[in-house]
Amino acid sequence: MIMVSACLAGKPVRYNGTAANDTIIEQLIAERKAISVCPELLGGFLTPREPAEIVGGSGYDVLDGTAKVVEYSGTDVTDRYIEGAARALAIANENKVDLVVLKENSPSCGSSFIYDGTFQGQKQAAAGVTTAMFRRAGIRVISEAELGEKQEIMKLGLGNIQ
Repeated sequence: MIMVSACLAGKPVRYNGTAANDTIIEQLIAERKAISVCPELLGGFLTPREPAEIVGGSGYDVLDGTAKVVEYSGTDVTDRYIEGAARALAIANENKVDLVVLKENSPSCGSSFIYDGTFQGQKQAAAGVTTAMFRRAGIRVISEAELGEKQEIMKLGLGNIQ
């Protein structure tokens, strides 16, 4: 089973109340090959919500207690991000998920890049909180861009999505 970010499945759950529709993911959902979750909603956030970024490191550092997730106003929301990641991981385990496709750049879901904590639109190579938790649990996480690349490889008959 594949787990995907709810925003990629067309649900308007991003911080600003929008979706980030991805046709490949929408197809996986329609074919019942994937389930969707939003770790931030699972952590108790509403939509829309204030933007947040990881300050002082990556999602791994947040899990280790050496970095935090902070909203633009300065409110520390680290515990909610960790809670949402833990709930998403529990759902993944219950559904025997072996691949997760999460929205890039998010402080929760970023798999290769997140914003750098300055709220200036600058990105850094790092993982978000949910990605870090999933990877530590041995679950493979990729971005929507990586999924698109894998789909192209499959169409050419050169490999599979695993």
